[in-house]
Amino acid sequence: MAGRAQGSSRALLAALLAPALLTLLVSPARGRGGRDHGDWDEATVMSLLPPREDAARVARFVTHICSWGALATISTMEAVRGWPFADVLSLSDGPPGVGSGVPYFYLSPLQISVSNLQENPHATLTLSLAETIYCRKNGFDPQNPLCVHIMLSGTVTKVNETEVNIAKHSLFTRHPAMKTWPASHNWFFAKLNITNIWVLDYFGGPKIVTPEEYYNVTFQ
Repeated sequence: MAGRAQGSSRALLAALLAPALLTLLVSPARGRGGRDHGDWDEATVMSLLPPREDAARVARFVTHICSWGALATISTMEAVRGWPFADVLSLSDGPPGVGSGVPYFYLSPLQISVSNLQENPHATLTLSLAETIYCRKNGFDPQNPLCVHIMLSGTVTKVNETEVNIAKHSLFTRHPAMKTWPASHNWFFAKLNITNIWVLDYFGGPKIVTPEEYYNVTFQ
């Protein structure tokens, strides 16, 4: 009984603290430009997952926490032309603590996915907390809905000149190795323009979140 009460207390504390923590994680404005990647303890962050009934907040949380995902495009390779084709890509929606919700990528024309996108820019990005310590810590298999994952569909486009610095800062802060990637690969910054969002964080099927709900998330 004591163990059960202790567990309930921890759950209650997590629910109470989650909005405050997310203010630090996802708010677009935090003093001194956000936090360095190593400033927060991932185990603590993962224990404070937003309430599952707030699907838009969960989606923003997962997008910000994840530093890579699987991007599905339509293949242009002759052997599988027209088939779904998924590849793992590094991404960032902003430095830790200042997530915008926009997934940015650093891409090269040499990548198969980029060849696919040049012919058809439509894509779906899957992000999962299986990337983090959360699912392992709780014993959740990656396919278990409790190991939260989201699917973001839209079009991938090259960012314009006014957004290049935002994308660069977002990605290079979370992926410093990108600074050393060979210039001969003609890297460029791109983003996913989100049109549809699904959140799978519990049993019973995915929850649908609109882009408006997603981007209007605030953490007061």
